[in-house]
Amino acid sequence: MLIDLILLLCAGQLLHLRTKPVRVLIASGLGGFSGLAALLPEIPFPLNIALDVLTAALLVLAAFGKTDLKSFLTRTLVLFSVSFSFSGIMLFVCTAFRPKGVEVYNDVVYFNISPPLLIILTLLCYYTLRLLKRFTGGAVGKRVCTVTLRCAGKEVSFRALVDTGCQVREPFSGEFVIITEKSCLPDFCFLSFSKRIIPFSSLGGTGILEGVRAEEVLIDGNEISDSVYIGICDGVIRGEVRAIVPFEIIKNLNAR
Repeated sequence: MLIDLILLLCAGQLLHLRTKPVRVLIASGLGGFSGLAALLPEIPFPLNIALDVLTAALLVLAAFGKTDLKSFLTRTLVLFSVSFSFSGIMLFVCTAFRPKGVEVYNDVVYFNISPPLLIILTLLCYYTLRLLKRFTGGAVGKRVCTVTLRCAGKEVSFRALVDTGCQVREPFSGEFVIITEKSCLPDFCFLSFSKRIIPFSSLGGTGILEGVRAEEVLIDGNEISDSVYIGICDGVIRGEVRAIVPFEIIKNLNAR
C-alpha cells in the first residue's frame, strides 16, 4: 500500500494533477489488494501486462476521478509507466545485489524486510523517477500555477504552465496575454465588453486568439496589479494543463 501511494503521488506530479488525499489513500488500498497477484501461479507475460494496465486504469479512476477518454488513457499510461519503471528498478536491485526478503513475481514487488529498509528503497525509486522527470524536459519540467479569474462577480480557477517562451501581447496596449482553452472557462467569462482580436505565432504556425479582459486576475492567490488579457483558444493546448502564463507575469509578481 505504501508503494502504491508513492507511485500514485509520483504519477500525479508528472501529470500536474490535484486530488483529495482520501481518494489517493483509497486507490493505494486497492493497489495493495491487487498485490495479491504475487500469490498466484506464474502468469503469462501478455496476460500479466494486460492485468497491469487494467489495474492502473482502476487506480487512476479511484485516485483522480472521471475525465474525458483521452485524458483518462494518458493518466493510465503514465501510472502504468511509473509502476513498470519501479518494477524494473527493483528487478535490477534484486538481480545485482540479491537483497534478502525482496522478490519480483508477476510484476509485483514483494518485500519481506523491515519497514525502514522498505521506505529507503521506495524513496530511492521515487527520486530516481523524479530525476527522470527532470531530464525528460518538456511540459512536465515546467512550473504550474493556479490562475483565478473574476468576472461579473463570479470567479473560476484553472491550472496553467508558466512558459518562458510565451511572449503573446495584446497588440494595441502591449499587455501580456494568459492563453487558455475555451473549455476551462464558464460562460460568464465571455460577458466582458473589452474584447480584442490577438494574433500569435508559435513553432506550430500563426493564428488568432479571442481576447477578453478579466476584472481581476490572481496567480496562486496573489492579485496581479497590471492589466492582463485572457487569450481564448480551442483545441490548441493539449494535455492535463490547458493554459499558459507568460513567465514575465510571474517575474513581475515576485518583484513586488
